[in-house]
Amino acid sequence: MTSSKGAKLVYRPIGLLGGVLAGVISGAVFKQVWKRVANEDDAPDALQSEYRMREVVLAAALQGAIFAATKAAIDRAGARGFTKLTGNWPGD
Repeated sequence: MTSSKGAKLVYRPIGLLGGVLAGVISGAVFKQVWKRVANEDDAPDALQSEYRMREVVLAAALQGAIFAATKAAIDRAGARGFTKLTGNWPGD
């Protein structure tokens, strides 16, 4: 697929919106996963002393993985849609 500096520039706002959307979606997904995994409504925060280090790090790693996967899926779908509309791949 071809790419150009113009395509990257035009795609930038779409990519930013995709990042915001990924944050919203992954936050909701993480909250539901954490409820099922830990039987708690809220994940531990790094500064909450009642949680063990292992729980805090596990929650952060799970949240990061869910965000990364969600963002990659949304970015890829956005790039494919952009390519269908313009004929230019926004990356590379």
